[in-house]
Amino acid sequence: MTNYYEDYNPTFPSRFDWNSPTVLRERVLRHPEKIYLEVPWADETYTYAETLDLAENIGSGMLTVGAATGDRVLIMLPNCSAYILAWLGSSIAGLVEVPINTAYRGAFLAHQVSTTNPTIAVVSPEYIDRILDVGEAFQSVKHFYLVGEDEEVNEGVAHLRDNDKEASSWVGLLQSEKTVLPNVKYSDLGSIFFTSGTTGLSKGVMMPHAHMYLFADETVSLTRLTEEDTYMSCGPLFHGNSQFLAAYPALIAGARYVLQERFSASEWINQIRSSKATVTNFIGVMMDFVWQQERKPDDADNNLRCVFAAPTASSILEEYKERFGIEAFVEVFGLTETCMPILTPYGIERPAGAAGLLNKKWFDIRLVDQETDEEVPVGEVGELIVRATYPWTSCQGYYAMPDKTADAFRNLWFHTGDGLKRDKDGWYYFVDRLKDALRRRGENISSYEVEQALVSHPSIGEIAAIGVPADQEAGEDEVMVFIVPEQDEEVVAQEIWDFSEKQLPDFAIPRYIQVLPELPKTPSEKVRKIELREMGIGPDTSDRGPQLRKKKR
Repeated sequence: MTNYYEDYNPTFPSRFDWNSPTVLRERVLRHPEKIYLEVPWADETYTYAETLDLAENIGSGMLTVGAATGDRVLIMLPNCSAYILAWLGSSIAGLVEVPINTAYRGAFLAHQVSTTNPTIAVVSPEYIDRILDVGEAFQSVKHFYLVGEDEEVNEGVAHLRDNDKEASSWVGLLQSEKTVLPNVKYSDLGSIFFTSGTTGLSKGVMMPHAHMYLFADETVSLTRLTEEDTYMSCGPLFHGNSQFLAAYPALIAGARYVLQERFSASEWINQIRSSKATVTNFIGVMMDFVWQQERKPDDADNNLRCVFAAPTASSILEEYKERFGIEAFVEVFGLTETCMPILTPYGIERPAGAAGLLNKKWFDIRLVDQETDEEVPVGEVGELIVRATYPWTSCQGYYAMPDKTADAFRNLWFHTGDGLKRDKDGWYYFVDRLKDALRRRGENISSYEVEQALVSHPSIGEIAAIGVPADQEAGEDEVMVFIVPEQDEEVVAQEIWDFSEKQLPDFAIPRYIQVLPELPKTPSEKVRKIELREMGIGPDTSDRGPQLRKKKR
């Protein structure tokens, strides 16, 4: 089978140009007066030239207050123009962006700050009390810049100064006098994005500029993004799906980027229509949440051409395209550490459930036995391991965590911890996080596949599947699901079991059903299955019984 990504060529041909300052300057030379950034709810727009001008002011100001090349810049902001400008401004000054999840507080916040020791912090006044609660972790910060309404900023500056911390308004930073800025290289560290550990401390992924660029440029190729497009995102910018999978691809392509304040399933189609978006992205359950909204006769009255969805809800894919008038859905399999080694070609029919094909020019991958690192045969599940074919295009390790780095990069390959399988035509399929896989009566079961099969039930808002110890066979599991009801819906266990019989093989039908008001999650919205396993079977858990296998006739 043809590998559609063997000849993938990036927008900027020379890898030595793969850094955001170079990309921004090149785009300004091409079309300085074109709108790059639009923030509708704040009624703000920024041309490419204005974006560069402000970024140079910001970078100059940060260097003036004592930051040096390679220092870290903590950004803890809700979605706003200042986030984009802080990212580009820190990059243009040769500084390293450290995005912080705005839900963090206490030990979560202290860990990431004390690990990276930032010199500059760009924050919202609403987070100051949290910062002061773990003030020792912020000892490395020489200067705080506060973003927000004037009154809140002034009060916040005074509060920080009362606690012996240097602080000033973001507005003043925007007006900084320009100074000499460094020559940023593709191999320089650009960002430290933290992965939200589900079982341990989160790890700071060291992303060189070339790594960030390749992530974004793969998205340009994947979505066929051009200068004529508008890319809308509504996820938080402290996650990669809005920054290096939306804002940065738009910058590379010379497109218009529309940043929404937050995701709203009920407002999504209105936002698509009003922004004139041609491309957007979904992550996690966003796709299903939109699908659950009441149909309207004008759903397809929009400019939307392509949706980047990870994962794609394949059971409703064709109906989705018809309902909203979408030409193509594209999907990938990747991690913050690796970019996207597996992608679905635009407009190519793919097998149900397939995550994509290998981007062979830029990545080498294997599916291996988790214990031995030996490659498994075609069709069998193995751990995905990845190696970049060009320097500086993947993670350089976990910041200040050499033991975690050594473990992840054993045998000189990055070990993802994800179980995938490959068919004879070269399509790859995500099966499960290996630690989330379970085994029932001799059959391996993907918790992910159980979740995907059942989430379309109208009473299910969210669902997570785990294995719990079986009472029949030692060392094996029974399937248990935790369900958050859809709004105004009631989950009836027997209805779920009846639905499961139509959607799942007998061995994968959940024995146990537990209804919860919400699923325990990390601050980046990953389900903490370790907490669900600790919760286990309770007094109000519905039990279908062991359902012993019927004898073959």
